[in-house]
Amino acid sequence: MPDKVIVRIERSDGPGHPSRWEEFQVDRRPNANVISVLMQIQRNPVTTDGKTTTPPAWDAACLEEVCGSCTMIINGKVRQACSALIDKLSEPVTLQPMKKFPLVRDLTVDRLKMFDALKRVRAWIPIDGTYDLGPGPPGTAFLGAAAISQVRLFNSHPTGAMNASERLHGLMGEGGVADCGKAANCVDACPKGIPLTSSIADMARETTKQALKDWFLRDERKGGAGPAG
Repeated sequence: MPDKVIVRIERSDGPGHPSRWEEFQVDRRPNANVISVLMQIQRNPVTTDGKTTTPPAWDAACLEEVCGSCTMIINGKVRQACSALIDKLSEPVTLQPMKKFPLVRDLTVDRLKMFDALKRVRAWIPIDGTYDLGPGPPGTAFLGAAAISQVRLFNSHPTGAMNASERLHGLMGEGGVADCGKAANCVDACPKGIPLTSSIADMARETTKQALKDWFLRDERKGGAGPAG
């Protein structure tokens, strides 16, 4: 096995700027992941043709395959850079930014749309009211499988279940779970291999139950007896 690793990075200086490819060569190290290779390049940003360039930009946080901030396209597949081991990748290792989010620079993208979707479905457990608990910003586009799966996660927890109806209401209406195209592309793209279509189907059933419950509650408030049955 060669003692060097070739890494090709698709780079851009920002939105509206043309993209370009730069190739780097770094030392091969035992158990190295993509993040550690990027850190080598950051310390010595010199391309294989001897050109000194700017250090590449990317995102990372927990480095424990939890937060997802280091997600990028690695060898053509969306993966988390912290868990992608160099010795298990074909070479040259090709790194690109995710294409479903607006580009910020190099491998960094703007995930604001995803965070807005998480706010809409209240993907947290209220504790002490130290932050704004009002409704999330309105959305017109499909809020995405990540937010829907978070609703399933929190609603299945004994503590989170106390606010289950609020999260389900966030999935109802325009851009909600009913707008899923059922193409299952989210399952193929998910770097954690989560069966997201199962979450979507489960939450579709739960929102239907919630809609029926809301209807009966409205009928009771009006003094009706509900449908004959």
